[in-house]
Amino acid sequence: MNTLQPSSPVSKLQNAIGINFANEKFLKNAFIHRSYLNEHKNFTGQSNERMEFLGDSVLSLVVSKFLFENLPDSTEGDLTQLRAALVRTETLAKLAENLDLGHYLFLSKGEEDTGGRTNTTILANTFEALIGAIFLDQGLEKSEKFLEKNILSNWKELAESAVSDNKSKLQEILQRKKHKSPTYKLINSWGPDHERKFKVGVYLDDKLLGAGVGRNKQTAAQSAARDALLKVDRTIS
Repeated sequence: MNTLQPSSPVSKLQNAIGINFANEKFLKNAFIHRSYLNEHKNFTGQSNERMEFLGDSVLSLVVSKFLFENLPDSTEGDLTQLRAALVRTETLAKLAENLDLGHYLFLSKGEEDTGGRTNTTILANTFEALIGAIFLDQGLEKSEKFLEKNILSNWKELAESAVSDNKSKLQEILQRKKHKSPTYKLINSWGPDHERKFKVGVYLDDKLLGAGVGRNKQTAAQSAARDALLKVDRTIS
């Protein structure tokens, strides 16, 4: 169940991202998935898709500017590849998970039941929508600071992880073989808060391809993807 309603305070979320919005409607709009509108006909707001469009452009500008200024000897091709690694869906979804953005999403019941809060694409789109909201409310300078903290300060590690990312490898194989993308769902969690464990499964449609356990959902999902890759030939036919 959503703890953040379209008319409710958003202080917890603002604390999580370290920004106090002058106009909270921008922040709220960033978390309205289009499926929510289908089940709430009386809701007069928009989905976050326009905000996502804006955020995608801001993200590309800020990352491009950073790479251009910090890698003066890199070619256009090298800069393009690095930018692609930093703004790819999987990277943005990880950053969204780190901020627990999925917790604040407004989803339809169907999207909720099929793991929308941990869906890689939805999380990445939400992260971009959040950037758009920050830009509208705070301007480019604050948007840059937010991205410096969440992406650019760790850009080398994020770029390197793109090369060895199990989720990306599995995504590539499934797209090539089945023309579909996997989904990740939380199967179970247990233990005290300081030693919490999560079990995540990776699915193609309703078929479980692999499962993994980790100290957070992100690690568990990578483990699940690795499990699926180990048996990909016999599970994906």
